[in-house]
Amino acid sequence: MGTHVIKMPDIGEGIAEVELSQWHVKVGDLVVEDQVLADVMTDKAMVDIPSPVHGKVIALGGQPGEVMAVGSVLISIEVEGAGNLKESAAPAPVKEAPVAPKVEAAVESKPAAAAAPRPAAACQGPMVAREADERPLASPAVRKHALDLGIQLRLVRGTGPAGRVLHEDLEAYLAQGQSNASAPIAAAYAQRNDEEQIQVIGMRRKIAQRMQDATQRAAHFSYVEEIDVTAIEELRAHLNEKHGASRGKLTLLPFLVRALVVALRDFPQMNARYDDEAQVITRLGAVHVGVATQSDVGLMVPVVRHAEARSLWDSAAEISRLANAARNGKASRDELSGSTITLTSLGALGGIVSTPVLNLPEVAIVGVNKIVERPMVVKGQVVIRKMMNLSSSFDHRVVDGMDAALFIQAIRGLIEQPATLFVE
Repeated sequence: MGTHVIKMPDIGEGIAEVELSQWHVKVGDLVVEDQVLADVMTDKAMVDIPSPVHGKVIALGGQPGEVMAVGSVLISIEVEGAGNLKESAAPAPVKEAPVAPKVEAAVESKPAAAAAPRPAAACQGPMVAREADERPLASPAVRKHALDLGIQLRLVRGTGPAGRVLHEDLEAYLAQGQSNASAPIAAAYAQRNDEEQIQVIGMRRKIAQRMQDATQRAAHFSYVEEIDVTAIEELRAHLNEKHGASRGKLTLLPFLVRALVVALRDFPQMNARYDDEAQVITRLGAVHVGVATQSDVGLMVPVVRHAEARSLWDSAAEISRLANAARNGKASRDELSGSTITLTSLGALGGIVSTPVLNLPEVAIVGVNKIVERPMVVKGQVVIRKMMNLSSSFDHRVVDGMDAALFIQAIRGLIEQPATLFVE
């Protein structure tokens, strides 16, 4: 028997050290070639480290949250034969999951020498007591699902990172509802005095760093405008009815992407990146729209490249493809970087007003709030209209307030008169 030592690989791009984010194995585990051993975090990406050999884990080189130098010992594996006595081999990373600068994510769990597999929700029981004002971690999609099912999230045990409630947890709650029917209702309101400390590592650490950096470096200001989306919703419904089966269904997002493209022709200063160290603003002709997408590890921002050259259905298909890739952890680094302006939406939980944080080095982000029907006065008559707010933020170092207001007003005009989206 011999020992095969795996060192922290050189990820590239001049990176000298990386953060060990998570172990997928523990001492004593048998591993096979290409099995993922650990996740490491660079400044830009989460990278999987695979095993180059079959063998048994005999030592781990660090704990989650530890910053390790490239070339340091990551893991030792007992193998048949002599092993790599010179300790020269390092596995090549095989998968990336880049970090989105604009995020709202679940925190990582406490560090441990080895990460144990997450138990299934059904094995833990569906009900857990929380304080009445305690907000459980869950994505907007899960919150909407729970609302539709009439489930109080604070009563559902979350099995995701840091107790995040997942869709399968809701299913387990419903499945075990009958078996727990006899449990005292008072258990849900029992006093709690427990505490839990969560180490900020990996994805959550990068999120925190970038959010802090964005708010400290940029001079944020927000502008909110109300938009009548009745006409564009009617157009969307008509197009879906006529072409949905053959071309795919349209959401509001591709229309908003189109509105950004058209409005940016008159406001190129919004489609820009600001290098505050070099004091240089770069205005770009290409419109690469970042579309914020919720995933189990946080809000990632896949990029619709060259939106200026895409039709409604092309944009819709690309948004759908990228969103699925981000949610499944399969989006590449290129697909999650390089945006020039960002579009963020909370979907059905969009609220009335939000204050989005800039996706540096961009200088503008457009936030979409929920659509509500309200009585409005149109030509002296009270009518029911579908209304929506755009809550947008800008970098006041390079964008003047008047320009920001005119830019959003231009988008408003395009949305309220949707034919103008396609008039050249």
